[in-house]
Amino acid sequence: MFETTFITLFPEAFPGPLGVSILERARREGIWDWETIQLREFGLGKHRNVDAPPTGGGAGMVLRPDVAAAALDSIVTTNKHLIYLSPRGKPFTQEMAREYAASPGLVMFCGRFEGLDQRVIETHGLEEVSMGDFVLAGGEVAAMALTEAVVRLLPGVAGNADSLSEESFENGLLEYDQYTLPRQWGPYGTPDVLLSGDHKRIAEWRLNSAKALTKQRRPDLYAAYSETHDIQAPETGDEHY
Repeated sequence: MFETTFITLFPEAFPGPLGVSILERARREGIWDWETIQLREFGLGKHRNVDAPPTGGGAGMVLRPDVAAAALDSIVTTNKHLIYLSPRGKPFTQEMAREYAASPGLVMFCGRFEGLDQRVIETHGLEEVSMGDFVLAGGEVAAMALTEAVVRLLPGVAGNADSLSEESFENGLLEYDQYTLPRQWGPYGTPDVLLSGDHKRIAEWRLNSAKALTKQRRPDLYAAYSETHDIQAPETGDEHY
């Protein structure tokens, strides 16, 4: 079973979106499970203090290393990825999600205030991971997003495992445009090629759609894709569209 532990000051925030749809079904089936560790339980003194002012001065408070270490040491972390959600961390990617999904589980430290004392990050080998170039009030929402991205890759979670191979980032491109019923929606129709029944032409159209979209919206991804693929993306006005 894939095990996920969240160390947090707000365990009541969980499971949130992790408790619905395919993720909750997978939990009930024993594919994965989650738990929360209340950081406040390891706080110091009568008021269970978990933070202190930053050394050297400055605004806000910093989570203490002795408190954080006590929480981390209270759980089994063998072979699990120890993650500290932080805007200064390594950007999270689909490749990292696949790597994490191949492990026994995750331990995620949800930070608050100005962050976590650097000494506990280093001594416990926490991986600093960022969900994007923005700042949240705490790490709980980021931890849930990361967990969802990982757990849905576990065998038996997705209803159709084949659908995972065609998603954005799986082949270095964003996902192609999608269509469904009705075939005609007001003045807007469906590309004829998708109704042709010709699987080779449909696959070609989808690849061209993915390339054009990626080139337009994520030129960084498209540049990396182009380094290993000797293909040019069609212009936006290509006849396939």
